[in-house]
Amino acid sequence: MLKKRIIGTMLPLSVLLALACLPGLAQNASGTVALGTPATSADPAPRPASWGSPEGRMFFPHNWWRGYVDFSFAPPHNEPDLGRCSPSSTIIVSAGGANSMCNAYARYLWSGYLEVQPFGKTFARHAFFFFTPTFSFGNNVPQFKYTASMAAIAYERSVGLGIELPKHFEFRVTQHQVDWLGKYNNKAGLGLADLHTSGPYGLYTTIGARWYFGGYGRSQ
Repeated sequence: MLKKRIIGTMLPLSVLLALACLPGLAQNASGTVALGTPATSADPAPRPASWGSPEGRMFFPHNWWRGYVDFSFAPPHNEPDLGRCSPSSTIIVSAGGANSMCNAYARYLWSGYLEVQPFGKTFARHAFFFFTPTFSFGNNVPQFKYTASMAAIAYERSVGLGIELPKHFEFRVTQHQVDWLGKYNNKAGLGLADLHTSGPYGLYTTIGARWYFGGYGRSQ
């Protein structure tokens, strides 16, 4: 009798246990099928151009102009020297020290970069124009006078033409020029300390190549 009771008790428990295991087995089977079946690939993305900007409409394609604007402040004793005034203490003292009329040491720099790529088709799409202006402001004489003045000093700029090349290279032709502003445009000069220079680096034209690497610029 005891044996029959044990068998009678175990049989329903075995059935219940088997029923409980069925969902787990079904999940394992479906997972095995999913792993064994290769995923259906979506439509392959179009291959990008081997180099240069992607083609767009003929004129003014997407992102045909880009750039940035920057405003910088130079703390006292760190003023950018624009090369207009003599750095000699002896000459500065002779020119009046803190009252020297030549005080082209900037407190503020307002600059930027603009790149225009107006064509979206043909080889012309690899051509772009660029413009880099920098405006200098200040009224300082190192070791003699430090102010927060926004007096205009100079307008420096680079303009040019660039051509995109393969392997993240660019060909660039650049012209650089400086125009003195305000009192610094005075042909008569600004006293003994005035060097009468043509500005930082003066007027020049360069022909060069640029290479981008890593995640910078056109190498992305």
